[in-house]
This record gives sequence, structure tokens and C-alpha cells, in this order.
Amino acid sequence: MEKSFLQDKINEFWENRQLAASSPHKESVLETIHKLDTGEFRIAEKMDEKWKVNEWLKKAVILYFLISEMKSFSAGDLKFYDKIPLKTNFEKTGVRAVPHAIARYGSFISKGVILMPSYVNIGAYVDEGTMIDTWATVGSCAQIGKFVHLSGGVGIGGVLEPIQAAPVIIEDHCFIGSRSIIVEGACIEKEAVLGANVVITQSTKIIDVSGKEAIEYKGIVPARSVVIPGTYTKSFPAGDYQVGCALIIGKRKESTDLKTSLNETLRDFNLSV
Repeated sequence: MEKSFLQDKINEFWENRQLAASSPHKESVLETIHKLDTGEFRIAEKMDEKWKVNEWLKKAVILYFLISEMKSFSAGDLKFYDKIPLKTNFEKTGVRAVPHAIARYGSFISKGVILMPSYVNIGAYVDEGTMIDTWATVGSCAQIGKFVHLSGGVGIGGVLEPIQAAPVIIEDHCFIGSRSIIVEGACIEKEAVLGANVVITQSTKIIDVSGKEAIEYKGIVPARSVVIPGTYTKSFPAGDYQVGCALIIGKRKESTDLKTSLNETLRDFNLSV
């Protein structure tokens, strides 16, 4: 089916849920999810240096839940009961999936990706050469770039609604430290390094303290930034308290190998995380 045809049918179905009984509309949802699963379509893509959300694809994911029925299925000895099956064919697609890595059908996992015991949700896109480490989670529609390392326990948030909301985006060659949390459509630009336990939301203050004057960002970590968790003082009726923030302490050096470890990168700044 042509992309324009699929998009029209998805939008019609979105406006009229009675079309769930219509074969052309149901088949359009199934074909669209298949193309998300194979990477032909993606929820968000970079165009002219800006990320664009393909809202109709998010609609398709939500409609897929509507037309799918609960079923029992197995992965070896493990039993599941859900509307969405698991991805298969890792050998054919060149993905290393370590037990118990779980990726839902409708997510795209590119060649050379390593899935340690982890979870990737429907609509997510994980580009080639990326490592999803132990107990890391990639939420629905999140976009993970090439040669990214999501360390142990990293939480990448998912978003389906509102439809226009941007997903979390981790660009190429980023290193995300253990137990970091990135949610609410935050964007981590290429080659950034986040230390352990950094939390980024749309409201988190991201403060560049590497220069003579602080520069504040929200919802975005600039390219090549090295980031650690921090706090700042905020006044409340009951008094002044420390509130979490993220501190940009410098830029990744050109001499730093893109596959370097977090510890080696932070050592440039006399820090250990």
C-alpha cells in the first residue's frame, strides 16, 4: 500500500472508531505497524536539522491496540498474555538479543544492536550499533540513534498521547550513564555524555556551568555536552530547599574516542561517577 493511502485511512479511522469493522482501515493499521517494525516508517525523523513527529503513525499505534485482541503466547518457557506479540527474527536482522531481552512487535531494532536483558516498546526506533544494557528500558516511540550506549537501568520514557507530543530522542554516539532517566520528549543531541543518575524532563533545569556565566536550557542537552546531576536552591513557603537539576560541565573533547567509557570521559574533568 502507498504511504499516502495508509495515512488517509489511518486519519479516517482516527476520526471514526466505527471503522474498526472496515477491512481497508484495519489492514492499513496492520500494514503501518509492519512498516514501523521493519524501520520503513518511523515515528519521528530529522528534517532540515529539526525533528518532525509523524502524528499519523502515533495514531496507528493507538489504533493497533484498539483492533488487537488479547492472546496467550510463549517465548520458550515464558508465558505472556497481551495484545502485542514480541519481535522475532533477530538472527536474520543481525541483532544480538541476550536472555531476557524483550522487544515488542512494532519497534525497530537495527543491525548490530545488542539487547542485554532489557525492554523496547512498540513504536521505538533503535539505530545500528547501539547497546541497550541490562534493565534499560526504551519507551514507546522513543528514537535512539546510531552507536548509542544506554547503560544499566537507564529509563527512556515513552509517549503516545497527546498525538503531537515529541518522543524522547537520543541522537547518534551518545553515552547515557547508569540509572539516568530521560522523559517527556527531551532531546539529547549527538555525542553528549550523561553521568549516572542524571534526570532530564521538559521542566528540568539544564545549566551550563562551564563558562563564566551560567546558561540555562530546558528539554534539550546540546551536542557533545558532558552532564552530571546537580542541585540548585529554590524558595518555597516553608523555606529554601535543594531541587534537582542537570549540570553541563564541559564539552566532549575532539580527541575523545566515540566509544570511550563514561569514566574515561569524566576523567577529563577530574570527576568520577
